[in-house]
Amino acid sequence: MSKVKYRYNSHTLSYDKIEVKFTDYLKKVLWFLSTSLVSGVIIYGLVYTYVDSPKEKQLKQQNALLESQYELLNKKLDNITAVLEDVQHRDDNIYRVIFEAEPIPNEIRQAGFGGVNRYEELESYNNSEIIVDAAKKIDKLAKQIYIQSKSFDEVFQMAKKKEDMLASIPAIQPVHNKDLTRMASGFGMRMHPILKYNRFHAGMDFTAPVGTPIYATGKGTVIQADAKESGYGLHVKINHGYGYTTVYAHMSKTKVKPGDKVKRGDIIGYVGNSGLSSGPHCHYEVIKNEQHLNPVNFYFNDLTPEEYDKMLELSNAPLQSLD
Repeated sequence: MSKVKYRYNSHTLSYDKIEVKFTDYLKKVLWFLSTSLVSGVIIYGLVYTYVDSPKEKQLKQQNALLESQYELLNKKLDNITAVLEDVQHRDDNIYRVIFEAEPIPNEIRQAGFGGVNRYEELESYNNSEIIVDAAKKIDKLAKQIYIQSKSFDEVFQMAKKKEDMLASIPAIQPVHNKDLTRMASGFGMRMHPILKYNRFHAGMDFTAPVGTPIYATGKGTVIQADAKESGYGLHVKINHGYGYTTVYAHMSKTKVKPGDKVKRGDIIGYVGNSGLSSGPHCHYEVIKNEQHLNPVNFYFNDLTPEEYDKMLELSNAPLQSLD
């Protein structure tokens, strides 16, 4: 049973019964409901904004884990980049120097990607700068590794060519001369034994008995084996490639003919005294790009450092040539 409410009337000094109308009751109900609804909306908004649901907490944990993984990936990419830079440095300053090749220009190694934005689709994510940074590093590494791979292919081909070049460049003495006693005259101005005046001696003379074997000093192709140049007598010329040619003069007999392929150490003829010569010997010349070089610099397969010093001393002595 509802309670009856009264209001004190100061004019009549009595209590008047309060009559509650339905409309007033309805207004109170509506006011209560509207206030509750607004309060509920505010509370829900605050909770939704500042309090995570279990699913949101799980997603945030996953995002934090992914972010940490991307950061670790970026660090690993930085380490790989450092290793690759070391490989590039070795390639440019060691391998290519050995094979006398130009280093790869830095603008080629470090070239980026032109044109449209390749990472536009990644920029809409949270923490997109980490993702884009990792993607850029991966793309740059992929390009640099490709360039380095092509460089190593080129270095490999140069190594194969270098092996052939090392087998071709003159590197031994043309006659057996282990005790260095056969070297009779060196490179430079010398007194000619027959013409009796100083003239340029374009090679080195090695004395030996007639019939002593003469060896090819490097791999090559015989381009001449005759006595058409009277001063040289019977002689052999070998084209070694890479700009090198050698001459072996005053032979008694040749063992090769033009077009023959020879290797270092093959016998190509025998010591003699043909041509303009004062005694049995082998006159030996080294020519590169049509310029005569001192043969004493081309015995590195034959001599120890001590023997080379002795050979250098003997070759510089002002001895009379034999041709």
